Amino acid sequence: MAYVINEGCISCGACVAECPVDVISAGEDKYVIDAAGCIDCAACVGACPVDVIVPA
Repeated sequence: MAYVINEGCISCGACVAECPVDVISAGEDKYVIDAAGCIDCAACVGACPVDVIVPA
């Protein structure tokens, strides 16, 4: 199960640095996770200061 970044993302980029497979990128209004490449490690979850990264 991949993770998704919900509304409320403040675009700080903290999650990007934690992703070991580099599947998080800047979207139009928030960061997005490429579900096809996500390995479900949840490293990004702990890095998010506003707790908007959740399992899909």
